Amino acid sequence: MMASGGLDIGSTGCKVTVYDEKGRYLYRTYREYPVSRNVGEHEVRAEDIWQGVCEVLKDAGARYPGLRAVGVTSFGESCVLLDREDRPIRPVMLYTDPRGSEECRELTKRLGKAYLEQITGVAPHSMYSMPKLMWIRKHCPEDYARAERILMMEDYILYLLTGQAVIDYSLAARSMAFDIRKLCWSREIFEAAGMDPGLFSEPVPGGSGPYRIRAGIAGDLGLSPELLLVPAGHDQVAAAVGSGVFQAGQAVDGAGTVECITPVFSGIPQDQRIYDGGYAIVPYVTPGDYVTYAFSFTGGALVSWFIQNCAKAEKALAAEQKKSVYEILEEGMKEEPTGILVLPHFAGAATPYMDEGAKGAVVGLTVCHSVKDLYRAMMEGVVYEMMLNMEYLNGAGIRPEKLHAAGGGAASRVWMQMKADMLGLPIVSLGNAEAGAAGCAMTAGVAAGLFQDLNEAAAALIREKETYLPRPALHEAYQAHYERYRKLYEAVRPLM
Repeated sequence: MMASGGLDIGSTGCKVTVYDEKGRYLYRTYREYPVSRNVGEHEVRAEDIWQGVCEVLKDAGARYPGLRAVGVTSFGESCVLLDREDRPIRPVMLYTDPRGSEECRELTKRLGKAYLEQITGVAPHSMYSMPKLMWIRKHCPEDYARAERILMMEDYILYLLTGQAVIDYSLAARSMAFDIRKLCWSREIFEAAGMDPGLFSEPVPGGSGPYRIRAGIAGDLGLSPELLLVPAGHDQVAAAVGSGVFQAGQAVDGAGTVECITPVFSGIPQDQRIYDGGYAIVPYVTPGDYVTYAFSFTGGALVSWFIQNCAKAEKALAAEQKKSVYEILEEGMKEEPTGILVLPHFAGAATPYMDEGAKGAVVGLTVCHSVKDLYRAMMEGVVYEMMLNMEYLNGAGIRPEKLHAAGGGAASRVWMQMKADMLGLPIVSLGNAEAGAAGCAMTAGVAAGLFQDLNEAAAALIREKETYLPRPALHEAYQAHYERYRKLYEAVRPLM
């Protein structure tokens, strides 16, 4: 039996998900690695990531010797510096690490904010690779001088596995030094930053290759020496592919820990609101198309926080009745708006504010409200934030006509119907919590010849579970409360 897999490298753990040649799910294996978050430093060791990757690949290969191809996706921005023996020189700074702010201001002053936005498709921010690397060069010059290669996570793992230093366009775009029009590194930005582009991997389209695994690594991990590896892109791009979103007008709603809507559109929009709102313009797998990320740091994380801290009686009842706590909370729930406004900035605000200091708020509670009301209000708050994001994107000409919902939240019929009603868009639930892994496996399967193209791969791997249509009366009812919500951040922020 032949199989393809997706290797998903996250900031706290990595996993491999395996599918057979007919697209049926077979197996998932996961390893966690330690992350250090101290005041002023958020880091992970590249060696720990590599060890975790080796473990999940070895596990998957032992169970499925017919594993033929693996697509690789990863989190963005973070870079590893390698010496001449390909050993990491220093820990890897995560995107949340506060270092690089001064360097970002310096680079912006040299080139201009508008220039950086037009070339890279992102508004200047210290979370991206270039400011972080400028910080290393300034404050740790010995480390920078020893660097023979500078890689992000996808190309770091691909390089160690195959010997090929290649990075796909969507991940390169997280560097703040990639020209999204010419699809190459920007020499002007590298020069202004004092960086050598020769240290970086070669940018290639997502799905390029495939690249054969090194014989020695294959032997060490018990993998087939014929195993092929493919760059599948930034994790949100892989999730879009794994949700079957290939055309302009479509979007994926990643209903996971972070809530993220990723729409596909043709060409590069010129509206300044895109950059002012922190929306990135990212090259997609279909030539000439791009995606952006409209996201909230607390999606499913906010619902989980509420259940953990405020629904203990419901958790106990769920255990007693052998049900999920979500079933208990959603049974008999009223479908109209609660009238409670929840500002979901419990971990800071993402698009369109990009305000790390923002705080959450709950407004409008009365003694008449119940735990179920507050639970529903938490879900509403996440969707109100997405309504705000969609208003920004619509104003810039990006108007999805339908959402494909993936992630753990897609299993909630209540939340899916609520999203359809509030956003005024049909939502197709895929019932797939592993969209990123599926996208990797699809990309790898095409590159390895298991599927003719991504459409054939999608037909094999993606299952549409249910379609939720917006109900006009409820959409209108929510619009009235949304007008109140639009004012909430500006009202609350000065108090925090």
